[in-house]
Amino acid sequence: MTSTRVRRSAFWVALLTALTALAACTSTDRPDEAERTGPARAVTAALRTVERSTDRAESARVRSTTTIGSTLSMKADGTLAWADDLTGTLTITYTGGTTAEAMRRLGTTSMEARYLPDAYYARIGEAFSAKTDGKHWIKYAYDDLDDLAGSSGADLAAQMRGQAPHTSVQRLLSSTDVRKVGEETVGGVRTTHYSGTVRAEGGTSEQTVDIWVDGRNLLVKKVEQGRTATGRLTQTAYYSDYGVKARVEKPPAADTADLKELLKGSAGR
Repeated sequence: MTSTRVRRSAFWVALLTALTALAACTSTDRPDEAERTGPARAVTAALRTVERSTDRAESARVRSTTTIGSTLSMKADGTLAWADDLTGTLTITYTGGTTAEAMRRLGTTSMEARYLPDAYYARIGEAFSAKTDGKHWIKYAYDDLDDLAGSSGADLAAQMRGQAPHTSVQRLLSSTDVRKVGEETVGGVRTTHYSGTVRAEGGTSEQTVDIWVDGRNLLVKKVEQGRTATGRLTQTAYYSDYGVKARVEKPPAADTADLKELLKGSAGR
């Protein structure tokens, strides 16, 4: 493979790594009721109210930061909607780590991400579009993620669809030690803080989930922490402007390259 092809392949892999990082703290798995023990009934009832209220809000503005050891640091800002399938637009900026360094060498540290029912779309910008025949968007089809990400791909697709804020509450509802921590002020808003330990993906390790809820039973902040094979993972997200319009359009087909085809092209040259 030529050095150009190696660089291109490295770029596609870097993008897929970043995609995985976005979903690294989320899970759609919920253990059977028989596995649950212990949380106070009042806490469980309160969290179910928060889950319903946040779910029914259907959209919000999101600001988040994610760090995975020395591999990746990034921040995201935009809007998400979840009335049906997850949709929305985020601006993602890679701020540190080896993945960000690799992407910086390849001409980009920031991109626009669009979530649509069929796929996740990433705008790669002008600097690298010459390597995709002038196309500015890369499509990550959810149906293809099992091939692109290996054996964990199916889980990744589910995680990508599970980034609405109420999924963090669902995770806490599966915790056996979730508790009310107390009353705290977040960004000038009076909130109630809940914390618990949950199983990470695959059930082989644990993560802590903390959420802060306002007087309308809506999430204001969440922090998820755990360990991965490449280091400690921390994701912090702030939610505001519930009910905001979060319309998103699919990028033009003529300006979109499919990641699966790009990887095939890299392997075949």
